[in-house]
Amino acid sequence: MAEVVLVNDLNTGNTFQQNGNIYQVIGRDLNKTAMRQMVVKVKVKNLRTGVINEMTFTGGDKVEIAHIDRKEMQYLYDDGESLVFMDNDTYEQVEIPKSHLDWELKFLKENSNVVISMYENEVLGVILPDKVELQIVECENAVKGDTATSALKNAVLETGLEIKVPLFIQNGEMVIISTADGKYNGRA
Repeated sequence: MAEVVLVNDLNTGNTFQQNGNIYQVIGRDLNKTAMRQMVVKVKVKNLRTGVINEMTFTGGDKVEIAHIDRKEMQYLYDDGESLVFMDNDTYEQVEIPKSHLDWELKFLKENSNVVISMYENEVLGVILPDKVELQIVECENAVKGDTATSALKNAVLETGLEIKVPLFIQNGEMVIISTADGKYNGRA
């Protein structure tokens, strides 16, 4: 039997099913006035499409909880249309269309382990760690005395992601990148 919860009790990170879609709660706002029922506004991310929007419920409405499974897999290769991942336990391979992983592609290296989210054996996507280590493959040379600006220069990472790094960073160095915003976070 499906687990049902009141929308009033939804918290950030909870996942639920509504109208054939699976949503993850990003934020919630309760609005109660003396004249009417409570209004619950829930900011959600559709786990199938990646679209973020807001849903409005009446206090007391119920939704069905969606239990998301997480499985560690190894990113094997890019076949042009999809990315291929292998289950580390069963050696079974799954493919995820590249169109579903626009942001994640900027942080994935072949042969690295990642966490795949699944709902009832349907692959939803890749859960990125907060930070990843990537190598700089191309960066500008620092111009001596050029500190009038914020003292950053352009660099390209091994995944093709272009970022700004401090002047002291050299070509070939490993750097730590935040997967939340794609920005330089320090030396590895």
